[in-house]
Amino acid sequence: MDNLELKRHANEVRRGVVIGTHAAGAGHPGGSLSAADIFTYLYFEEMNVDPKNPKDPGRDRFVLSKGHTAPGLYAALAERGYFPKEELTTLRKLGSHLQGHPSLKCTPGVDMSTGSLGQGISAAAGMAMAGKLDNASYRVYTLLGDGEIEEGQVWEASMFAGAKKLDNLVVIVDNNGLQIDGPIEEVNNPYPIDKKFEAFNFHVINVDAHDFDALRAAFKEARETKGMPTAIIAHSLKGKGISFMEGQVGWHGKAPNDDEFAKAMADLDKIEEGLK
Repeated sequence: MDNLELKRHANEVRRGVVIGTHAAGAGHPGGSLSAADIFTYLYFEEMNVDPKNPKDPGRDRFVLSKGHTAPGLYAALAERGYFPKEELTTLRKLGSHLQGHPSLKCTPGVDMSTGSLGQGISAAAGMAMAGKLDNASYRVYTLLGDGEIEEGQVWEASMFAGAKKLDNLVVIVDNNGLQIDGPIEEVNNPYPIDKKFEAFNFHVINVDAHDFDALRAAFKEARETKGMPTAIIAHSLKGKGISFMEGQVGWHGKAPNDDEFAKAMADLDKIEEGLK
């Protein structure tokens, strides 16, 4: 898929984030938007998945370790065809299969229930280990927040993955620099992120999270890396694509009201026009 088509899909994913959180009156748009290009590249280019057969034993696995950014994952799944886009307006509603955090029992395409920060990478490492034991060809991808990696469990899982040489595991850190309480370096500084993963025997790649050529090269390098897991540190912009949300910590966990919804959709319409 060429970059222009990927950008169009990513813009639709961002549209889905805005639609879902507005309809719910709750949710986490900031980190969903910063990761939208990552979600798009994974589901439309990188991963071996089939929306018509979401439980295929041979499929690649994805674990959203930063589970609060479920609006971004749901928007990507809908865009990829796992369920109708119209269902995005049911986000967080009673009886909806699109709950505030991903549930593998509720949502087609979700491989792991997540939400308690730090646990997703542990589940992903376990999946990767199972793949090794079964001599399976699938790969496992997990997306973490840069605030999330302040959790100790992240590093226990990383120690395990490095020690077991899980080269079928790719850990992606959405490094947008902001967490719910403010800049990550002020809350509980996790830097240098790349050096930490290197210390746990990871192959590390730093990349612009909004550059599809850079993402393509990074994931290719990860596939070609043998004998160790890969960590992709994806440098991103919180709220990417929505002018008044970009770089604003206040949009970590706040839904747009009606006026803000209209402004956000206008921003995305303008981006869409530029991609024609």
